[in-house]
Amino acid sequence: MKKIILQFCFFLIVASVMYPQQSSFVTTDGKNIVTPDGKPILLRGINLGNWLVPEGYMFKFTNTNSPQRINEAFNQLLGPEATKKFWKQYRDNYITKEDISFIKKSGLNSIRVPFNYRLFVSEDQTQRFDGPGMEMLDRVVQWCSQENLYVILDMHCAPGGQTGDNIDDSYGYPYLFESNEAQQLTVDLWKAIAQRYAHAQIVIGYDLLNEPIATYFDASKFNSKLEPLYKRIVSAIRDVDTNHLVFLGGAQWNNNFKVFGEPFDKKLVYTYHKYWCDTTQAMVQEYSDFSNKYNVPIWMGESGENSDRWVDSWRRLNEKNNFGWCFWPFKKMDSPSNMVSIARTAEWDSIITFVNKPRTSYKNFRDAKPAPEVIKKAFADYLENCKFTNCTVNEGYLKALGLRRK
Repeated sequence: MKKIILQFCFFLIVASVMYPQQSSFVTTDGKNIVTPDGKPILLRGINLGNWLVPEGYMFKFTNTNSPQRINEAFNQLLGPEATKKFWKQYRDNYITKEDISFIKKSGLNSIRVPFNYRLFVSEDQTQRFDGPGMEMLDRVVQWCSQENLYVILDMHCAPGGQTGDNIDDSYGYPYLFESNEAQQLTVDLWKAIAQRYAHAQIVIGYDLLNEPIATYFDASKFNSKLEPLYKRIVSAIRDVDTNHLVFLGGAQWNNNFKVFGEPFDKKLVYTYHKYWCDTTQAMVQEYSDFSNKYNVPIWMGESGENSDRWVDSWRRLNEKNNFGWCFWPFKKMDSPSNMVSIARTAEWDSIITFVNKPRTSYKNFRDAKPAPEVIKKAFADYLENCKFTNCTVNEGYLKALGLRRK
């Protein structure tokens, strides 16, 4: 009997080497991202921009561009209680299961979900995780699991601000890199998110910091701090989650990969963003060279806001280089450069006029406010119009992404 047991144990060891168990998670294999069955997958996705990180230009605002500034303007129009109710309904309506089903049926295989850290922490005690953030992520992860649509979670707005512009909802400076408290909160939040989704197979991974360190700031001061912070975050994630990929964006709008040394984790994907550039090999050659040098995958995490012809050319260039892609954004108001468009009303034009005027004093915004009935109708209509069923599909944009409506 002992001999039989030893032979059986030896068989199991040999079998585990020759026929290793397949992972249940998307992973990396050299320059490829691969599915659980070991097959390479080219990520083809769209960003759910403006949902958990509102941006002014998607509402047709000019200088009122960050979530904080938009919220201030809405408070001036609606008052604080009505504004809170609006944002809750907005998050419920802007992205729904119908949106996710449409994305999947169109032929995409992934989404990127930008989020603001403020949705995860209390207003009065930032170290206490409390807010709608986890609920919103749970919701979209569940929908995507039902549709078999992969998810990348993206911290678009980190504590203190990693970019120093409106897109990170900061105070105009990348304070994250100068604040120990902000860095620790970033690490702790990512660890909490990773722990929550450690076994979620539909989640591909975590995009740690969107577009860190804008070009306006001293690169010699900040760039050397980026990869060490990435290493801290990844170390914390790996304490609770060894399953998922981690996406690292370069400095200066994700584009500067010179900040990176050799890969420090087995499941890293490097991600760049580019807008409004030539669609030639020269625009991506440095990322191809980086991929070849370190044998790692490259992912184009954001691009778009351009003509259908440009989007088509840029998509094809990335595919030629074996770079997965995720265009920006899925939905916004009165625009052809996205998958679906929200109707713009005459009442909303009154909101745009108010928000775009100088509001530097109480008298300014009191005198500029539209009539109460106009304000009420504008916001009520927006909440209805942003629902997928009331949006217009941009067929030309779908075609530019190599998709077609089913």
